[in-house]
Amino acid sequence: MDRLLFGDNQFFGVNHMSEEKALAQSIRFQDIQAVIDVLDNAYDEGVKSFMCTTHDRIALVADYMRANPARYQDFSFLPCMPYAHKYANAVTEDGMLGALKRFMPDEGLVNAVMRGGMSLAKKDIEGITTVLVDAEMKMFTGLRTPIIFLQNVVVDLLLGLGFKDAFRIFATHVRSRYNAEPGFITMNLPLLLDALEEVGVENPIVCSNINKIGFRMCGGFEAYVRALREKKVRAIAMSVFASGAIAPDEAIEWICQQPNIESIVFGASSRSNIRNTRELVDRYWPSSSLLPAA
Repeated sequence: MDRLLFGDNQFFGVNHMSEEKALAQSIRFQDIQAVIDVLDNAYDEGVKSFMCTTHDRIALVADYMRANPARYQDFSFLPCMPYAHKYANAVTEDGMLGALKRFMPDEGLVNAVMRGGMSLAKKDIEGITTVLVDAEMKMFTGLRTPIIFLQNVVVDLLLGLGFKDAFRIFATHVRSRYNAEPGFITMNLPLLLDALEEVGVENPIVCSNINKIGFRMCGGFEAYVRALREKKVRAIAMSVFASGAIAPDEAIEWICQQPNIESIVFGASSRSNIRNTRELVDRYWPSSSLLPAA
């Protein structure tokens, strides 16, 4: 797993501190070429892993990377699923059957529907889960996807419902079908680590808000510090800058000192900001060896 991962929030107008900035970004990145240009900047700065949702527009990025394999031979997608709005919009636009046809895996609609249909009949969450994962992964066919993440909207709902076996089901399917590592995104790292340990998901990859001031760290700052120190986890830190509340130098220096942090995911819109983050990580995390492409 790379030490520095590039996120996609800026491409879809997500900013937790400024609605004005979020709107400006949303307008700028309506043109898919603007997205490609920023990804090219990140790639040329040595940031080669793209942690992204399965938004319809990411499919256009995947198509572009597939069409240019020599340029992006070291590029990796780290899909985060599901993207719930996509399903709701598809049903609205195409109806239920149309949505099924749009998202079902290429192995065959009948096979996928039988797995899902029989699962619904039996109330078997395992079959439903695998069908949905396969549907989401369709856009990444032929591309490198070393880690596949379950989004926090689902992870934290399952935590709240107490349905912890779903994490094991997801992990097993991702490993067996895609030869990839399962990852989990959560807004409550300490609680999720306990749940994953309970169902036998060992040394998990978990992405969560981790920053010096406890910004959006559900469960409490001290609980996070204790979990990182005591649990076996490969943690990915997001919101390390707390949406601009912490100076970049201070934020990166602190996060690089924490135990069991294996990666930092960040978003940026300009090459200078990407380079600045890379240089800070190189300074405080020298073993990361993030060097610009020749």
